[in-house]
Amino acid sequence: MAVLLLSWCDTAASTFGRLWGRYTPRIRRSKSLAGSLAAFLVGVGSSAFFWGWFVRFFGPEPGDEGFMFQGTLRLPQAAAEAVGLTSEQATVAGPLALGIVSLWSGFVAAASEVVDVFGWDDNLTIPVLSAAGIWGFLKVFG
Repeated sequence: MAVLLLSWCDTAASTFGRLWGRYTPRIRRSKSLAGSLAAFLVGVGSSAFFWGWFVRFFGPEPGDEGFMFQGTLRLPQAAAEAVGLTSEQATVAGPLALGIVSLWSGFVAAASEVVDVFGWDDNLTIPVLSAAGIWGFLKVFG
């Protein structure tokens, strides 16, 4: 997923940032709101395509189930108990769960495209930060 986000989101951010970036506010040097919004939207679409279609038809490889999105998200038990939710109430599945994961993936892709990590090239930071962000999200809620 992280490499998919790199290849599609970085391209969208660059293309739309160059086309429309002069008309939108700057987020930081050489990063515009137009490019970041494009990265977000393409990240949402890429994630929805990957988890909603590709994985369903081509299936996970053996051993992938432990750390990948499987169509269900749950609040951690301590958080659910703190707000008084039952296990069923603290669980979302199906298209709603896919939408939440897709929105998170788009956010992580756009954020990792904007952030500057020690001046490193975003071809390194986007997949690393995207993978870490999605893995952390699925570790907590998956």
